[in-house]
Amino acid sequence: MAVDATQPYDDQNIFAKILRGEIPARKVYEDDWAFAFHDINPQAPTHILVIPKGAYVSWDDFSAKASEAEIAGFVRAVGHVAREAGLVAPGYRLLANTGSDAHQEVPHLHVHIFAGRLLGPMLVR
Repeated sequence: MAVDATQPYDDQNIFAKILRGEIPARKVYEDDWAFAFHDINPQAPTHILVIPKGAYVSWDDFSAKASEAEIAGFVRAVGHVAREAGLVAPGYRLLANTGSDAHQEVPHLHVHIFAGRLLGPMLVR
């Protein structure tokens, strides 16, 4: 089900439950600002999700409401995860879907890190 990114944050979403420890996840990284884990339905050989620890529905919500420290911490965490996974040299793709046209499925900001094979064109034509 696609997410309406203009709606308020729902603290019962699956990523909020993962952050609270109510649902297990295969953790890759965690710090004060972010939590990274393997996607349960990988779309590439490497498919890691990075989520901020704050309650943000989408990139739009995050960029408008997060503190400077949250933004810097989250962006640095995404880079750290990619570097530690050895993805910089061969290359990787970041994807953050916002709203229904982009097929956002979880109402908590998340960045997908895809790697491990030639990823093809940016959009299906």
